[in-house]
Amino acid sequence: MNIVYTKHAQKKFEDLAKLGIKVTKILVKQVVTNPQHQAKDPSSEHNTIASRELDRNLVLRVVYRVEDGIILVITFYPSEKGRYF
Repeated sequence: MNIVYTKHAQKKFEDLAKLGIKVTKILVKQVVTNPQHQAKDPSSEHNTIASRELDRNLVLRVVYRVEDGIILVITFYPSEKGRYF
């Protein structure tokens, strides 16, 4: 399945890198295709949030939706482990 990123999501790669958190498109794809946890986004009926361990203390959460067979990554962000699942 093809993955497309919103402009906001594209910018997140740079923003997180400035904070010393390296996230790659390969990692985002792994989270979406093989999440450790997945749930519907409570703020949007069309979005899904997939999560996967980033390191010992953080998980990476990816907000996305599937449109016409394409995964549209809306945003992603690191979060403390245990905060969401």
